[in-house]
Amino acid sequence: MKVEERLLKYVSFWTTSDEESETVPSSMRQFDLARELEKELKELGLSKVLLTDQCYLYGLLPATEGMENTKSIGFIAHIDTAPDFSGKDVKPQIIPNYDGGDVLLKGSNDTLKVSDFSDLATLKGRTLITTDGTTLLGADDKAGIAVILTMIEELIASGKPHGDIWVGFTPDEEIGTGSHHFDLDYFKADFAFTVDGGYEGEVAYENFNAASAVFHIKGVNVHPGEAKDIMVNAALVGCEIAASLPADETPAHTEGRQGFFHLISMSGDVAEAKMSYIIRDHDKNIFESRLNQLRTLEVEMNQKYGSGTVSLEISHSYENMLSVIEEHMNIIDLANSAIRSVGIEPVSEPVRGGTDGAQLSFRGLPCPNLGAGGYAFHGPYEHITVEGMELSVSICTEIATHVVDFM
Repeated sequence: MKVEERLLKYVSFWTTSDEESETVPSSMRQFDLARELEKELKELGLSKVLLTDQCYLYGLLPATEGMENTKSIGFIAHIDTAPDFSGKDVKPQIIPNYDGGDVLLKGSNDTLKVSDFSDLATLKGRTLITTDGTTLLGADDKAGIAVILTMIEELIASGKPHGDIWVGFTPDEEIGTGSHHFDLDYFKADFAFTVDGGYEGEVAYENFNAASAVFHIKGVNVHPGEAKDIMVNAALVGCEIAASLPADETPAHTEGRQGFFHLISMSGDVAEAKMSYIIRDHDKNIFESRLNQLRTLEVEMNQKYGSGTVSLEISHSYENMLSVIEEHMNIIDLANSAIRSVGIEPVSEPVRGGTDGAQLSFRGLPCPNLGAGGYAFHGPYEHITVEGMELSVSICTEIATHVVDFM
């Protein structure tokens, strides 16, 4: 099966994760795709195929004869799509020989504009796949799944020598819990790559430190005609908290290694309010300083409006994998060599987000990320090219067959 055929098949499955859920996986619909992938792994002849009751799927392509002592490698992608935008009933638009211009998204009559997404100009002449504007596409990370399984299929057909190759597909990456139940006692790779992201020549090993924070605000609600010196309007306290944070330190005003405070939701009324943030920074010290700013706000608001008015919950999500990968730069050398071997120059930029690989790296499995060729994730402007995915397949194949040269 061709890589684009796999992608179009996989995006037809609704696999949105649910950040409000306390189950694992967060949405049972993720099993629909997982079971299909389990079937494909078995049909390809992989061994040790296991789908767990928490929706983690593993498989092993055993080493070819004479390569049994080569370092084992893993390739990992995630099954879920982001809850930021609908992932149900995806209707892809396929545009052969893309002309490099703006694209009408026919379901919503919105436009994918080159002025907003400059990468589009570089994709001229390729086969472009977009959404119809009513959903996200799901190439994040179903393109990664398609790349990995196409690589496995082509590798088997070619007969090229290789060591043990593990594959792993996880649920709930988009809500930050994808690696929490990943079984490293079963998945016995010496190192791995997530295949999850943008430019097909990307190898990323530096990501945000990340946490989520929730302010719970308890107000005092009385009749407004008798509210003098009594009422505490929880919604207004929430607005005051938001206004107290730096206005230019949000996602809309930052880039590169610059961190941010991101208000992702707010709700409430006079009596009660809730504000949910995500906090990101590449620098560990600045990241901790950001968290302390929130803790200071909690104290100040309670001093101003009364003890118990504001309570803050902070949950750590993942750390910057750079400190781990720096001790294993031969893995990056392997990836860079593979990327150059297919005629493109590798790019290593700090990831303004995180991957399962960040958490897995700190659990003992060094795991940088490879791009799968997609852009503009988590929304209606998501797009990818067939040629980008094909290059990603070639890169993964080169990595899998040249491990012995770098380890």
